[in-house]
Amino acid sequence: MEALIPVINKLQDVFNTVGADIIQLPQIAVVGTQSSGKSSVLEALVGRDLLPRGTGVVTRRPLILQLVHVDPEDRRKTSEENGVDGEEWGKFLHTKNKIYTDFDEIRLEIEAETERVSGNNKGITDEPIHLKIFSPHVVNLTLVDLPGITKVPVGDQPKDIEVQIKDLIVKHISNPNSIILAVTAANTDMATSEALKVAREVDPDGRRTLAVVTKLDLMDAGTDAMDVLMGRVIPVKLGLIGVVNRSQLDINNKKTVADAIRDEYAFLQKKYPSLASRNGTKYLARTLNRLLMHHIRDCLPELKTRINVLAAQYQSLLSSYGEPVEDQSSTLLQLITKFAAEYCHTIEGTAKYIETTELCGGARICYIFHETFGRTLESVDPLGGLTTIDVLTAIRNATGPRPALFVPEVSFELLVKRQVKRLEEPSLRCVELVHEEMQRIIQHCSNYSTQELLRFPKLHDAIVEVVTSLLRKRLPVTNEMVHNLVAIELAYINTKHPDFADACGLMNNNIEEQRRNRMRELPSSVPRDKTAGGGSQGDQDVGTGNWRGMLKKGEEGVGGDKSMLQTSNPGSPQRGHAVNLLDVPVPVSRKLSAREQRDCEVIERLIKSYFLIVRKNIQDSVPKAVMHFLVNHVKDSLQSELVGQLYKAGLLDDLLTESEDMAQRRNEAADMLKALQKASQVIAEIRETHLW
Repeated sequence: MEALIPVINKLQDVFNTVGADIIQLPQIAVVGTQSSGKSSVLEALVGRDLLPRGTGVVTRRPLILQLVHVDPEDRRKTSEENGVDGEEWGKFLHTKNKIYTDFDEIRLEIEAETERVSGNNKGITDEPIHLKIFSPHVVNLTLVDLPGITKVPVGDQPKDIEVQIKDLIVKHISNPNSIILAVTAANTDMATSEALKVAREVDPDGRRTLAVVTKLDLMDAGTDAMDVLMGRVIPVKLGLIGVVNRSQLDINNKKTVADAIRDEYAFLQKKYPSLASRNGTKYLARTLNRLLMHHIRDCLPELKTRINVLAAQYQSLLSSYGEPVEDQSSTLLQLITKFAAEYCHTIEGTAKYIETTELCGGARICYIFHETFGRTLESVDPLGGLTTIDVLTAIRNATGPRPALFVPEVSFELLVKRQVKRLEEPSLRCVELVHEEMQRIIQHCSNYSTQELLRFPKLHDAIVEVVTSLLRKRLPVTNEMVHNLVAIELAYINTKHPDFADACGLMNNNIEEQRRNRMRELPSSVPRDKTAGGGSQGDQDVGTGNWRGMLKKGEEGVGGDKSMLQTSNPGSPQRGHAVNLLDVPVPVSRKLSAREQRDCEVIERLIKSYFLIVRKNIQDSVPKAVMHFLVNHVKDSLQSELVGQLYKAGLLDDLLTESEDMAQRRNEAADMLKALQKASQVIAEIRETHLW
């Protein structure tokens, strides 16, 4: 069991070499207010004067103090190896292998190192000082001396010094593998102890807290600490131990720690004879040693698991950084090939890393085609932006100066082209969206699929530039093709299209049925043959399914009703007023005649029917054009484009230059992995020697 503490010290040394605190090792954190006697307790445990003293905040950096018990034989061997003249010596982590045998020198080095990092304005920092003390007079312990709790800033101290100190203390004592040594002076009220208060915040059950009551000899006359030491005032699970510190006068008079311990023993025997064996500095040292050993034994299983998990993580991290480049040509070709393959796999949906939070790659392109583009086309109203007046005006303009016997075909073509033209904008927007997604795939591959590219930022930028340039070149070609698809539909209005002919035939039947209904409603005095107007030729035209015949038949059906064509003209001159024949009538809101309503309705139905046919064609042909001219072309030519642009002897050195911090991060990860593996071996040795 005694050998467990040196094992922890060895683990601490392992992690100190890499300057990491990712593993929370078992240790004893010393907490107390200023002038509570913390430093005196630590010096009593060491047996030598080595800590800075003074007024205000003296401890301004955590001091990790490792006490290493050295047997006489080991001491002689170590002295010969290191050239140490003396039975006690110290070593700082920051001074490497320098040996200190003068403890006054150790104190001065602590002061100098504190001011070097924390400055000379009494500020604090959480960067610790590591000090090892080797002595035959100490027990194996690892202690952390923390700044004393204060309330009011003094001198140049920051205004929030109280908060800074408390945060620093809580950071260390929150470590579940630490034991809290709460130091409180006996001449103060234990119920107001700041050390016990902050300890309870992180250890409410008191399972990790040991209380030390200092300055037993300074209590008021007629009082004693019997109730406190018996745990009747503030119960602490790990116990309360009373000690007697050296006074400032003793320190000034160079009273040794050994003499102080003897005087302490005499005081306890005289003042607290029944409790003398369970109090005092020596009992405190043994108790701390025992508690720390048991605590280490309890923490080792979790510690072993934590070390193994971290080792696996750093092994993976080191693998992601890759090995140093030896064959530049081969490495460059591999990276280019891998990027091109991952880019194509992302489009095809076979990528190794699949997004789970949003659509990406080919899936998003599919969504653009069938959801975004498809719904946009379906939302386009076949008659949107087209009013009845527009239709009527087009019909009139197409007839010229002659009154028309039937609706001119030119008006239909003019209006339907105007509507079909509206499909071009959403089609070009579809191309733009697919182009943007192809651009996003570049970043996706960089982030998830080819992390090796992060090692070479210049190569990454060059690949992005080449792919972006390729996409940029294909964009106008694809836009031109989509523009031509709409232009093709505008170039020839195919009124013989099978779907359009069927629609015309259906409308012919509807209009014929309406004509017959009107004929039945006519007065019996009106000759039906004259109303019908046409002969067998008209019936033949209707039966052919020709929309021109349908219109002609419709005109004849209403031609006999003269009153239906008479409309009031608001621009008609009244009697007695001059008439200006140059005035052009402006269309105003009025009730349309039956013929006008019929003509507009027929044209609108024909426009809608033909528009739906064209929209269906565009909805099918635009995605095909985008796939052929943009997506598939980029997939097929990506690797050859990258090789042609980047695989050049003159660019190898520049493209394969690692980022400035990559080599440093690789070395740090390798050092950390080495330290973790060594720590794992240390713990394995504990099992083999049955210490655990």
